[in-house]
Amino acid sequence: MAQQLRLARVGGCFWGARPELEPARDLLLVPETREQALEMLAAARADGRIDRTIIVGTFRIGRGSIPMVPANCDPWHLAAHAREVWAAAGLEVALIAGLLDRNLRLFGSGSFAGLRDGADGLHASLGTALAASAMVDPFNGGPLAPSDAIALLADWRKLIDANRPIRAVFGVARWKRVTVDPLLWDGTGPVRYARASQAAMLTAGDAAIAWKSRTPPALLVALDSRGIVPGEIEDGMIRSVGLGANCVPPLSVIVDRRGIYFDPSAPSDLESILAEAHMPPELLARAGALRARTVAEGISKYGRAMPMALPPRDARRRVLVTGQVEDDRSILTGGAGMTNLALLEAARKLEPDAWIVYKPHPDVEAGHRKGRVSDTDALRHADAVERHAPITALIDSVDALHVITSLAGFEGLLRGKDVTAHGTPFYAGWGLTRDLGRMPLRRRHGLTLDGLVAGTLILYPRYVDPVTRLPCRPELVIERISSNLAKVSSPLIVIREWQGRLRLVLDRSVLLCFGWRQR
Repeated sequence: MAQQLRLARVGGCFWGARPELEPARDLLLVPETREQALEMLAAARADGRIDRTIIVGTFRIGRGSIPMVPANCDPWHLAAHAREVWAAAGLEVALIAGLLDRNLRLFGSGSFAGLRDGADGLHASLGTALAASAMVDPFNGGPLAPSDAIALLADWRKLIDANRPIRAVFGVARWKRVTVDPLLWDGTGPVRYARASQAAMLTAGDAAIAWKSRTPPALLVALDSRGIVPGEIEDGMIRSVGLGANCVPPLSVIVDRRGIYFDPSAPSDLESILAEAHMPPELLARAGALRARTVAEGISKYGRAMPMALPPRDARRRVLVTGQVEDDRSILTGGAGMTNLALLEAARKLEPDAWIVYKPHPDVEAGHRKGRVSDTDALRHADAVERHAPITALIDSVDALHVITSLAGFEGLLRGKDVTAHGTPFYAGWGLTRDLGRMPLRRRHGLTLDGLVAGTLILYPRYVDPVTRLPCRPELVIERISSNLAKVSSPLIVIREWQGRLRLVLDRSVLLCFGWRQR
């Protein structure tokens, strides 16, 4: 348990600020009272080390040049900086200093007085502290084993530490922030959402992130001129129950400091994870279990699909062709200029004897995005157009998929289907797909399916629990979706759904009117 805590660096106010500390100030004083503070200072003065001290807390100890830091700072950061820690025996920082093997001097009595007995005292004090704590699972209210509590807090610490450098966040719509805020919190204050006018406050080297499709190009140019290349924030692969086009906030997002997973022109954090990350057997086993649960529950990017009866199959090979939003950035960057109609044409040429079903993209069908293919045009190449069946039900019913860059190709791989990639999606180029697009040389064959799942669904995204609004693991989001506890509703979502329906009706009315006039 001690080693698990050392590696996780949790306990105490681990989410607190991490102030810059003078290297020469390596004697950390952590008193509990003003009297203890004066006692520690007197001892440091007697030892001739008063010029090496930092005191934690705000005590009225008279004027002087001794630096003070607030008590709500990250104690792991403070103790790691110090060579020696003098602490009140009742404070957790004493245990943290012991775990970090710092020279430790205790003052007074308290829960961690046993640390005076060296390594034996450390383990005894830790055991007593854990035994005295009733740990509760924040997601279901049940009991939580200490090792599981540490693992959960370790996940949160990694997230907070990753957010600490971010000085500004651009382009995140207000309706998304209800679920995005917990995933960008740095432990010290509100997420630093910024307007274009605030970019001038940033200097070269400052870290920023942007939802680039929502960020004005002029702002990106201005940031670049100041030596700031923002990372990207985007929707995750298991996004929500409902469409983003209808203003349903995401349950997962990606923060990528190198690039973004769907743009093959430059490296991304996901590409690096898939190519370089060490994936131990327990992680791959977890990925396999997550894959099996996702498939069994019919989970896709936009929620859970209920089983649906489809036309009975004949002896022909069944192929699903998935439409996409044609002005989506994944198409613009990785689609090689291909349209949905061109994809249908190419699929038919490659599968002349197959039964082909075309599935339009739900955002296009909702009336919000570009990429509509008329049934007349689609049926020149496909045998059927299916608008209503869930994507997972269609994938389950076919032998193969043809995609440009669609996430449906990844979902097809999860379900053991043959996938032909006409563009350059993130899951292509690793030896798992039939690749017709240009693949970056950075990608290599040899990645396993569970390795792809581990990187794509576990290591790369961030998830938020729709019930508690706390950061969580993907397994919990799958559980919430399966239990019908993941739906987020608001007046804005209802309005957007009706807007989309009205737009579709108007579009079709215009087409009918135009066709009547042409006769």
